[in-house]
Amino acid sequence: MAEFRQVAGWEYAEERRLVISTSRFGVGQAEDTNKTPLGLHRIAEKFGDGLPAGAVFESREVVGTVAEKPKAGIAHRILWLEGLEPGFNQGGNVDTHARYVYIHGVGDESTLGQPASRGCIHLAATDLLPFHDRTPTGTLLWI
Repeated sequence: MAEFRQVAGWEYAEERRLVISTSRFGVGQAEDTNKTPLGLHRIAEKFGDGLPAGAVFESREVVGTVAEKPKAGIAHRILWLEGLEPGFNQGGNVDTHARYVYIHGVGDESTLGQPASRGCIHLAATDLLPFHDRTPTGTLLWI
C-alpha cells in the first residue's frame, strides 16, 4: 500500500519492499476515522535521532523502553507525515499532519504485514532505524 522512494542519499540502488502494517479500519482521509490516508505526502518532522532502538514515545516524547513496555504503540522512531494534496490529504478535516499520522515502530511486531494500526504506518525496527536515519525531512512518499 505504501511506496517509499528516496530521491537523494538512499544507499540502496534497488527499490526495496518493506513489510508494513496500515490501519485495521482501512484507508481514508477524514479525521476521527483512524484510517490510513492516501496520496502524496512528505516527511514533515522526525523524532528519535540519536536514541537507542527501543525508545517508547507518547506525544512524541520518550517515556520508556520497549523492554519496560513491550506492547508500546509507538516505538523506536517517528516520521510525522504531511499531506500535499489540498482538499484530499491537506487542510480541513482531511489533514494528515493534523491527524498525527506517522511512520513508526511498535513494541510488538507480530502484526506487521496485516492491517493493525489506527491510521499510521508501522515498520519493523530493523527497517525503521535505517529508513529514519537515511531519509531527510522533506522526502516525498506516496501512500
